[in-house]
Amino acid sequence: MTDIAPNPTTRTEIELPVTSPGTRRALTVLRFGTPGARPKAYLQAGLHADEFPGMLTLRHLAARLGEAAARGEIVGEIVVVPVANPIGLGQQINGFLLGRYDFATAGNYNRDYPDLAALIGSSLDGQLGDDEASNVAAIRAAMAEALAGLTPATAVDVLRHHLLTLAHDADFVLDLHADNEAALHLYVGTPLWPSALDLASEIDARAVLLAEISGGNPFDEACGGLWWALAKRYPGLPIPPACLSATIELRSNDDVDDRLAEDDARALYRFLERRGVISGSGGTLPKLLCEATPLEAMQQIKSPAAGVVCYRRRLGEFIYLGEIVADVIDPLGESVPVAAATDGVLFARHSQTYAWPGKVIGKIAGAVPLADRKGKLLTD
Repeated sequence: MTDIAPNPTTRTEIELPVTSPGTRRALTVLRFGTPGARPKAYLQAGLHADEFPGMLTLRHLAARLGEAAARGEIVGEIVVVPVANPIGLGQQINGFLLGRYDFATAGNYNRDYPDLAALIGSSLDGQLGDDEASNVAAIRAAMAEALAGLTPATAVDVLRHHLLTLAHDADFVLDLHADNEAALHLYVGTPLWPSALDLASEIDARAVLLAEISGGNPFDEACGGLWWALAKRYPGLPIPPACLSATIELRSNDDVDDRLAEDDARALYRFLERRGVISGSGGTLPKLLCEATPLEAMQQIKSPAAGVVCYRRRLGEFIYLGEIVADVIDPLGESVPVAAATDGVLFARHSQTYAWPGKVIGKIAGAVPLADRKGKLLTD
């Protein structure tokens, strides 16, 4: 196990709005390599401030990147934000940190990012041609101009604006999260598959969930979704999915282990090597341990009743349609079995084993789209 503090090429702080007199908050940004060099990678963790594994993983990754920079091995530019939500980290109540939703607005920190395709509007009409590289450059310039024209009002909107400004022009955007109780899984845009297979293989993903639009405009889609939106707006012109953006769910919120974080950092480092951001081969690519499946096919297992949840099946097990996943037991009454509505891997459960009608108590990565999976496909 290494314990080397991050040593970036540059370390900067971006001041966030003061929301109470006498306090200060800032976003710390670590940069490695040469500004403007390609490929550019952007990695952040802790956007949901109570999801901890990614923050520790990026500390380890930043230490490795500092060593690589000292050896002259950073080919492109790498921007790392290990603590992406200083606002949420201050939301402590009754001995717990609650960092998924902003206390001031009740909004999810990973929703409602600016829709850059809509902001750009028709400004690219007549500006694109038959050269793919020129189109990518023109689109990135239009994105930067659109972001510069925004005037975010709330502290959370300012945070969102800063994060998107840091990431919008990256070739690779990796947003590190953790689920409540889960196996490692990956959310990625459908147009990015199977291009992102090496990422899923390297991080040892046990579920890969694909969607072109998942609803709510989370951070990864704000960065990557613009590219396929513009490809539809300008059919016949070469507009590639020029940003491989993904949300990586690093297992469970409580899976905080220094050795595990170091292993995850090594995997991300090898991915950056394989993609040419860092010099090196990345080694032999591990075998992908799961099939990519549509997000529309993911069953959100909802409790039909109130009571204590007793799971019958473990994380990572393959479940068949109709099998009982859990029982919801009323301590004063009946026990209600909860069945799977699809075949697939049980990749997430809820650590608080008390439920009420409608509470999501598990997730199954199925292969066949489900009739009720329309509109907003993510758990808010």
